[in-house]
Amino acid sequence: MIISRTPYRISFFGGGTDYPAWYRQHGGAVLAATINKYCYLTCRYLPPFFEHRIRVVYSKIENCHKVDDIIHPSVRESLRYLKVDRGMEIHHDGDLPSRSGMGSSSSFTVGLLHALHALQGHAVGKKQLAEQSIHVEQEVLKETVGSQDQVCATYGGVNRISFLQNGDFTVQPMILTHERLTELNSHLVLFYTGIKRTASEVASSYAASMEERSSLLTRMHDYVEQSCAILNSGRSLAAFGGLLHRAWQAKRALSAKVSNARVDALYDEARKAGAIGGKLLGAGGGGFLLLFVPPEKQARVRKQLNRLIEVPFEFEFSGSQIIFYDLEEDYSRHEKDRAQRQIESFRELNPDSPLASV
Repeated sequence: MIISRTPYRISFFGGGTDYPAWYRQHGGAVLAATINKYCYLTCRYLPPFFEHRIRVVYSKIENCHKVDDIIHPSVRESLRYLKVDRGMEIHHDGDLPSRSGMGSSSSFTVGLLHALHALQGHAVGKKQLAEQSIHVEQEVLKETVGSQDQVCATYGGVNRISFLQNGDFTVQPMILTHERLTELNSHLVLFYTGIKRTASEVASSYAASMEERSSLLTRMHDYVEQSCAILNSGRSLAAFGGLLHRAWQAKRALSAKVSNARVDALYDEARKAGAIGGKLLGAGGGGFLLLFVPPEKQARVRKQLNRLIEVPFEFEFSGSQIIFYDLEEDYSRHEKDRAQRQIESFRELNPDSPLASV
């Protein structure tokens, strides 16, 4: 049995420039961080005693005979991609809801591929894991998603990630003192709006015509450089919050689907209560609202938004990890074949037994 733990991310600046349609022409960059909220994937080879050959447990339960029968797209294509040809049981548990802007779908894919590699006895590097996850989501599943989520989930930490025109990427950790990181973390407040949306649906409203929005995306790219400079300087972090506000205004201009009247109202309430800036995480449309609020004003903001669920968090720096590794329950192929023959023999000799249909 293998258990992987993969973090969710919050993105500060540069979202939109991490889509291949943009960065393969112009290059892209994001400033993002992972937090101590996780996606857990438990995987094991399924012993041959069950009617089903594959069992997948998430918000639904799937019992299947073949990989092709699996409904969950990431599970189906990840098993195909790694050529898994044995009975399999997969369980998903997440600290945060899906379709909420935290990069949950990419954390799932990263964590699943990581666990399957481990189950097959393969040690996979971070670069390879991120590249494979991007490939599965963008090339195999054909989803309209960027490339930052997979990289963030794999590497962990607070990073400036550059996306190159040749399709490659580089990860540059922000070298900040513990005090500066703690100060940044203390200014961030995360609320769940309760609005679910599919990131690819929101992103498709602007991803197909990015050249028409080149001035906005160029500005978003510039914000990455400016925000990194603020963090690396001794300047007040209030400038970081003000930049978040300007970046959110620019992102809202990408498409009418990025925000909505309810989100705008929540954001305006937060600003009036003391928030300097903020944004919807992910492609937009709903999910989690990240706010930059001086600590002395956070009580007022919480009171104003008390109908929302707040999620306290801290930065994390490990990325996707295998946190449990035990293959003692595995069956050798010889043992599997012998057990299967015994089961078939029992069924032939005892056709009327209730166990014969198990």
